[in-house]
Amino acid sequence: MKKILLIEDNDEIRENTAEILELANYKVVTAENGKLGVEAALAETPDLIVCDVMMPVLDGYGVLHALHKNESVKNIPFIFLTAKTERSDQRRGMEMGADDYITKPFSGTELLNAIEGRMKKADLLKEEYTSGIEGVNKLLAATGSKDALEMLTADRDVNKYKKKQVVYNEGNRAARLFYVVKGKVKTYKTNDDGKELVVGLYNEGDFLGYVALLEASSYKETAEAMEDSELAIIPKADFDELMNNSSQVAKKFIQLLAKNVVEKEDHLLGLAYNSLRKKVADALMSLQKKYQNSEGSFSINISRENLASIAGTATESLIRTLGDFRSEKLIDIKDGQIIILNEKKLENLLN
Repeated sequence: MKKILLIEDNDEIRENTAEILELANYKVVTAENGKLGVEAALAETPDLIVCDVMMPVLDGYGVLHALHKNESVKNIPFIFLTAKTERSDQRRGMEMGADDYITKPFSGTELLNAIEGRMKKADLLKEEYTSGIEGVNKLLAATGSKDALEMLTADRDVNKYKKKQVVYNEGNRAARLFYVVKGKVKTYKTNDDGKELVVGLYNEGDFLGYVALLEASSYKETAEAMEDSELAIIPKADFDELMNNSSQVAKKFIQLLAKNVVEKEDHLLGLAYNSLRKKVADALMSLQKKYQNSEGSFSINISRENLASIAGTATESLIRTLGDFRSEKLIDIKDGQIIILNEKKLENLLN
């Protein structure tokens, strides 16, 4: 049963509204002023808050401001309930982060429809979205951004790249967002000696090139196809329009695209401090997790140079370590492809 916090100083309105909500099968928690409302929100963590604007002790704007300062409740859907009809008042509430604004007098149907709509949207936004077009489509549908959805997905040019063909170069001006339709892509940085360090792996359904677009800067790394691949091209102008279309979309899309940051940090930390065996094991497990298919079967078909770059070691050292792993029956190698035999032991290999 969904829980609603109702903050209203008028006793009659509070009691009548609570009764309507309870008849609609919501659990209702009430508060008679803003201060008590904030305390109730922190204690109850409701699924949605309906709050009057003009109240003693702490008004509705103060309630919203206080809730947005607290991580545990700042994302709860918030509906203002007020007799104030000035557009400037409504604008102020929406700019502060309110999700809706209902003016008094209101009907029970109007209130329930607004609550139901916000509940559905909140449930969709809580989902774990995938990083591909499908995930973005669900996200945009959840926020009602149909124009942005059509703009993002309709009639995209798809470029084909051969194995080892460069998609974009480090230092180039960022003008496009890339979406992997088919194949595998890596991003890497090079030092003054020309040595590569792989900093990102991308599969079907992944976006790349977004960091530079978000920063309005140049690409931070070089992108290269690891096998014959197809990438959809999304111009920067379309990406910017999507990001500017809705604050909720922008927030979620940034989270969606940047969720690999922690993985990159862990990878770089491992390169700095892990032993050779641990680096190679982690590289194999990273590839397994990234590219394993839905049936769970997977063999790693990758050049030893690419694998060495991912592991952050010399090719000769990588080949020697793979030989050790094969002798220990952690992996097998057939026709150049690496097959993981003992996933658990590789994943938990001691440093």
